[in-house]
Amino acid sequence: MQQTKETNGAPRQNKMGTMPVPQLLLTMSLPMIISMLVQALYNVVDSMFVSQINENALTAVSLAFPVQNLMIAVASGTGVGVNALLSRSLGEKNYSQANKAANNCILLTALSYLVFALVGIFGSRLFFAAQTSDPQIVSYGFQYMSIICIFSFGLFFQVSMERLLQSTGLTFYTMITQGTGAIINIIFDPILIFGMFGFPKLGVAGAAAATVFGQIVAMCLGIYFNFRKNPEIKLSLNRMRFHGPTVKSIYMVGVPSILMMSIGSVMTFGMNKILLVFSSTAAAVFGVYFKLQSFFFMPVFGLNNGMVPIVAFNYGARDKKRILHTVRLSCIAAFVLMICGLITFNLIPDVLLGLFNASEDMLSIGCKALRTISLSYIFAGFCIVLGSVFQALGNGIYSLIVSVCRQLCVLLPAAWILAKVFGLDAVWWSFPIAEIASITVTLILFRRIYKNKIQPLNAPHI
Repeated sequence: MQQTKETNGAPRQNKMGTMPVPQLLLTMSLPMIISMLVQALYNVVDSMFVSQINENALTAVSLAFPVQNLMIAVASGTGVGVNALLSRSLGEKNYSQANKAANNCILLTALSYLVFALVGIFGSRLFFAAQTSDPQIVSYGFQYMSIICIFSFGLFFQVSMERLLQSTGLTFYTMITQGTGAIINIIFDPILIFGMFGFPKLGVAGAAAATVFGQIVAMCLGIYFNFRKNPEIKLSLNRMRFHGPTVKSIYMVGVPSILMMSIGSVMTFGMNKILLVFSSTAAAVFGVYFKLQSFFFMPVFGLNNGMVPIVAFNYGARDKKRILHTVRLSCIAAFVLMICGLITFNLIPDVLLGLFNASEDMLSIGCKALRTISLSYIFAGFCIVLGSVFQALGNGIYSLIVSVCRQLCVLLPAAWILAKVFGLDAVWWSFPIAEIASITVTLILFRRIYKNKIQPLNAPHI
C-alpha cells in the first residue's frame, strides 16, 4: 500500500512497533484495566445505592440495562472500527488516512447520539411497559431511561475520544477520563438519590443524573487530551467531512462489533422475560450478577482495549512475531482474571449479594445463580481475547458469528428449555453450556484466520 504523510512531516516513531511486547502490553493495558476496575466499582455502587430505595427500583435499573448496553455497543463498536483503521493506518505510515478516520469518528458519534436521544424521548415508557405490568417499576424505569438516553452525548463522545487516544497508544489519558467520570458518578450517586447537602431527593432519577454527569465530565477531558496531547491525529472542523471509503472501512469492522455487543442487549431482554415469569426478584438477581461480573470482565475488556491497537498496528507493519506474542500474553492474563472470578463467586456469593440489600429470597436464588454461571469463566477469557483479535485484523464478522452462536442460538434457547422443564435453578446452567459452544466456534475461526492472515505475514518493514 502506498504510504503517505502529512505535509508538516511524519509523527514520531510509534512505540507499538518498537517496545518489547510484554512491556508494551502492560503499558497499554494497565491504565485501561485500572480505569475499567473503577468503572466496575461505579456499576456496583450505583446499584447498591438504588437498592436502598426498594427492590423495585433495583429491578427497574436492571431492566434498563439492555438499553444502556445498546448505547455502549453503538459507541464502542464504532470506536472499534475507528481503532482498527486508525492503528493500521499508522502502522502503514498512512497519516492522511489516519486523520480521516479520526474526523469521521466525530461525525458518526454525533449521529449515533441523536438516534438515542429520540429513543429516550419517545420510547422509554413503552420499553418498560413491554416487560412488566408493575406500575412502580415502569415509573422508575421511565425516569431512569429517559435521562440516560436524552443526555447520552456524554457517553458517546467520551467513548469516541477514548478510542482515539487508545489508537495512538495514549491509554494513560483514557485512565484519567474513565476514572474521573466514574469517581464523580460514585460521589454524586448518594447525593442526588437521597438529597444530601441541599440537593433535591431525586431517587432513581438521581442515579441517572449522576451517571450522565460523570460521562459529560469524562467527555470534556477526552476532548482536551485529544486536542492538546495527541500529536498523531489532527481534529478540526475543516477536516470533519464524511468520506465514503473511510466510513465504509470503519463500519466493515464496526458494524459486526456493534451487532455483536447489541446481541447482549437482546439476550438480556430475553433472559429478563424468562426470569420475570418466576418473579421480579429473579430478574433483580440477574441484574445484580451483571453488576458483579463487571469486576472481572471489565479488566479483560481493558486488556483487550490495550491489545487491539498493538495487533492492528503490527498487522499493518506485517510483524507476525509481535502479533502472536501479544495474543499469547493476552490469553494468559485473561484466563487468570476469569479464574479469580470463578473462585470469588463460588466462595462468597452471599457476601456479594448482601451488598445489594438482598432479601432471603434473593439470597436463595442468587447464590445458586452466581456459582453456576461462573463455571463459564473457564473458557470466557479465551473467547473474549480471540474475538478482539478477529476485530483487530479486520474480521469483525467472525466475532459476530461467535456472539450469535453463543447468545442467540445456544444461551436463550437453552435457558427457555431449562426453565420449562426443570425450573428456575436450572436456567443458570445455560451460561456454561453456551460458553462451551462459544469456545468451540472461536477456536475453529481463529485457526482459519491464522492460516489466511497471520501465517503469510513477512518480516516487518524497516
